[in-house]
Amino acid sequence: MRTNQQLLLRLGVSIFGVLTLSPALFGQAAQSPEATIPVPTDWSHRHLIFSRPATTAQAERVQQDPRYWQQFYRNALPVMLPAAESRDDLALELGRGANVSRRGKNQGLNRDWQESMGSGASVGASNYPAKFSFLGTTANCGTAAQPDFVVYSTGLEGSTTQASIVAYDNLYSGCGGTVPSVYWSYNTGGQILTSPVFSVNGKQVAFVQTNAGEEAYLVLLKWAASATESVTSPKTLASVSATSYTTCTAPCMTAIQLTNSLGGPAFTASSPFYDYNSDDTAWVGDDLGFLHKFTPVFTGPLAEVRTGGWPVQVNPTDPSPLSDPVHDSVSGNVFVGDAGGFLYRVNSKTAAVTKSGQLDFGVGIVEGPIVDSTFGLVYVFASSDGTTDCTGGTTACAAVYELTASFAGGVGSKVVVGDSVPFGTTPNPSPMYIGAFDSTYQDSVNATGNLYVCGNTGGPPILYQVPIKAGVFGTVTALSPLSNSTTPCSPVTDILNPNATGGATEWIFESAQANGVSSECAAGGCAFNFKDTPWKASAAYVVGQEVLDSHLQMQVVSKAGTSGATAPTWKTIAGDTTDDGTVHWLDQGLLSAFTPAAWIKTHAYAKGAIILDPAGNIELVTTAGTSGATIPAFKANASGVTTDNTVKWTNVGAIGTAAMPAAGGTSGIIIDNTVSPVTQAGASQVYFSTLSSQTCTTSATTGGCAVQASQSALH
Repeated sequence: MRTNQQLLLRLGVSIFGVLTLSPALFGQAAQSPEATIPVPTDWSHRHLIFSRPATTAQAERVQQDPRYWQQFYRNALPVMLPAAESRDDLALELGRGANVSRRGKNQGLNRDWQESMGSGASVGASNYPAKFSFLGTTANCGTAAQPDFVVYSTGLEGSTTQASIVAYDNLYSGCGGTVPSVYWSYNTGGQILTSPVFSVNGKQVAFVQTNAGEEAYLVLLKWAASATESVTSPKTLASVSATSYTTCTAPCMTAIQLTNSLGGPAFTASSPFYDYNSDDTAWVGDDLGFLHKFTPVFTGPLAEVRTGGWPVQVNPTDPSPLSDPVHDSVSGNVFVGDAGGFLYRVNSKTAAVTKSGQLDFGVGIVEGPIVDSTFGLVYVFASSDGTTDCTGGTTACAAVYELTASFAGGVGSKVVVGDSVPFGTTPNPSPMYIGAFDSTYQDSVNATGNLYVCGNTGGPPILYQVPIKAGVFGTVTALSPLSNSTTPCSPVTDILNPNATGGATEWIFESAQANGVSSECAAGGCAFNFKDTPWKASAAYVVGQEVLDSHLQMQVVSKAGTSGATAPTWKTIAGDTTDDGTVHWLDQGLLSAFTPAAWIKTHAYAKGAIILDPAGNIELVTTAGTSGATIPAFKANASGVTTDNTVKWTNVGAIGTAAMPAAGGTSGIIIDNTVSPVTQAGASQVYFSTLSSQTCTTSATTGGCAVQASQSALH
């Protein structure tokens, strides 16, 4: 671990200069690198983020945290490293445990998958699968010495016929053989309603599970590949002692029961947060309001710290269940919220606790905060702010709060993201899950960009854009309703893929648990993606590329060229064009989750009407009339005009959103990589599980599904 960290720090010295001098570093049209290091992706990478350091001192602080480099390799290297980077040289630099294999070309159609994890399998909206990529910019199939794999908690009690945790490899459609394949599958003797996390080399997994007596245990698992295990035929593991675990032969596991400071048992749905730094520490919350500290963890033998104030009850006068803790190595604090609606800042060394003012007056803080470690900002998502400021002064509001990493109390600053319910009434509002920052925010040197969040917890869920400038909230804009009824949504995920077909593209992913507005979902649970690619100055654009403008309208390149030095004054009427340097943009209209209707024969169309053509492009009526008896051959290029009897259609670009059915909505969504489809068919995916049972198309069985879907177009 230390060898890898020393390499990361050496790389950081040279890379930081490039980062600060190259504002276009994360822009379009750069080559994918030929090498990188193993990159785990789990729930914690959604909660601890790093915007770009503005100073050398700032960089030196954040680059001590391996999660900074993991984020860097996901976001920066795909558009930075030269194609000639030597894999062999990098493998030598990384030292023991790094597998740097050469990439081959695999052919095949993009085919996403759904595998049943058992009837009723569900981990809840706030939990995530965990993905391990041994090369963050290369997709490794099951034939590789170290294949990529993804781990799912099933949410079901383990038994001889039901796995409690399962991993899949051979993930990509370009791989040969069975896609996906069960990599390993275990009955760990409990129910896992938390998110798994990896050791730095991916050889171990940690999670919290609960037994039939509702006693919680922190579990460490060493896995081993198997060709015989399955979800319905898992290997049963018996827990060994922590001392024996350090030398046991995989597969094996150990577990430590969570008990409070008086020795009593604890129950929890809090996921463990693991610190990848050399002190090998993890934190877990419980339902009695105790925050537990464990060290060592993966280097073993696993032990809980029970001196110096640990475990610490963060609110002894009114204890409430804790959500997921988030450790920030820069401030030295662990941040954790509770069902009572408070955020706590806990010193990771001394266990000293600082309590915020009450932030959530509804269902409580159900998911850990997002911490921007670079700028010392903490973002909390509240189902109800306890006011009567919304719906004409009759209801509370859903809100996002921003506090500093050194807060001494209070509530920080707040921005409203829709209605909640009248304060103090039932039913409670929908829970509020975390949002996601766009690439503009993460690339900024002063906490400037956009936060996307699913709010309106008192009614149908709505996606909002929250602009932030220099750490200060701006005016919120409603982007799109996701459902036709009052229902929860999921956490929001954002990814910029510089290697997407047709040019760099950024997407938002989230779900509605019921009555999704897209026709793709037939009024059921629905997973969505939205293009939110930001406009870039002085960037080369090709025909068909799309950006989301400052008015939340999709702008499509109708004439290739290079954008100007400053953002243009965007036209806001669908079909109008905007000149920008040598680029011509065509306005597609407001980004929306609604799916336009298909073409209808002999139908009277008014000017301004839209349809979705068979190729997935939005066609705009620019001359009103009546369509013909047979569907026309629509022009494939943006701005192409098609004559259809007396109607004239203008192609205003590919639809900016996609949707797929997801029974009950989705768990948290994670991203795997940004691999070019030319180098590996079916790579660059998202992973989640459904919250209710449905027919899982790949396994052809019914249950809660482990799902892989494409970033570009959900299937």
